[in-house]
Amino acid sequence: MSADRTDVCIVGAGLAGLACARFLTRSGIDTRVLEASDGVGGRIRTDVVDGFRLDRGFQVLLTQYPEPHHQLRIDELKLCRFEPGALVRVGGRFHRVSDPLRRPGAIWDALWAPVGTIADKARVARLFLDLRRTTPRELLRRPDRSTVDELRARGFSPRMIDAFWRPLFAGIQLDPDLEVSSRRFLLILSMLAEGDVALPAQGMGAIPTQMAGDLPDGTVTLGARVASITDDGVALVDGRRVTARAVVVATEGPAAAGLLKVRDPGSRPVSNVQFAADEAPIPDRLVILDGERRGPASNLAVITNVAPGYAPPGRALISVEVPGPLAPDDDELLEAVQAQLRDWFGGAVESWTHLRTLRIAHGHPDQRPGFSPKQAIRLGEHRYVCGDHRDTASIQGALYSGRRAASVVLADLHR
Repeated sequence: MSADRTDVCIVGAGLAGLACARFLTRSGIDTRVLEASDGVGGRIRTDVVDGFRLDRGFQVLLTQYPEPHHQLRIDELKLCRFEPGALVRVGGRFHRVSDPLRRPGAIWDALWAPVGTIADKARVARLFLDLRRTTPRELLRRPDRSTVDELRARGFSPRMIDAFWRPLFAGIQLDPDLEVSSRRFLLILSMLAEGDVALPAQGMGAIPTQMAGDLPDGTVTLGARVASITDDGVALVDGRRVTARAVVVATEGPAAAGLLKVRDPGSRPVSNVQFAADEAPIPDRLVILDGERRGPASNLAVITNVAPGYAPPGRALISVEVPGPLAPDDDELLEAVQAQLRDWFGGAVESWTHLRTLRIAHGHPDQRPGFSPKQAIRLGEHRYVCGDHRDTASIQGALYSGRRAASVVLADLHR
């Protein structure tokens, strides 16, 4: 590190930490970011393996999120968009389900898909109309309950809940049991109702790379693992110390809880299995949902149908999500996923190349009913915290939390 003394020391170079650092450095505050790993981005990273761009899990950017438009140069990310809707696997076939308000031409496919009843499809339309008429702030003020209780209260049939809502939000919120806060569910669904689901052309890691590139040289130190917060800064595991007027802990929830001695927000785990193929199993830019719930995979996306730059020319990249408790053995998980995919796509799956399996213990913070965003940033004199576990578990929440932390730190330093 170029110096052992700074105005603000930020622990963690994920999206929240990078957002906080950008606002502080632009305000003239000397800032150091200490990152334990070998790169920036936290959970939002992209690795290049044999010419494939592999995100660390199936991650997407919702274009309706307001904060990315404030903090990122969106045009430089060259976003590639999924088609609104999904292919739902039911009765041994794939059925297209689209938002009739955004894709009126697909209304008949949606109506006749054996995913819920005709009344269920009408309830979906009413739900989307409700979300379009309601601001995010108003959604977050509604009574909170589990997602499944919200859907039942809106009259959705068990068949619709199991075939569509469970696999959809198993992927989005890592919530196959629909036990996450209905406030968060409605907020995310409102983003889907009005915006697109997108991927940066060069991988999700392009987001933190852009943010880190805006920081002054020497701001971020990699391979710097913090052992503890001290009275006047931080102590690293290698014995070094950094003195700072303020310390911001911007790690994921469990690590932040350990450093700050606060309640662990909990974790929602997920496994991700990635394959390469000579040919895409489907031509669509749609996510596939396991409406039959035979598992273990709840959803699948052919990434290169959306963003061809994720793979070498003439190759397809397939990403499979398995939310829920982590399997004890990678080989057993791979065999179970391959068996499910052979049922979907036949013998062609035998020729797919397994690229890697990720088992992610902390995919999202666990935000159940009683959820309230914008939790406290200031945790004592000269100590602060930010991250998606302090807001909504999303890219929006991480970016906004980092910006909010910077504003609190700036006010305290100036005072």
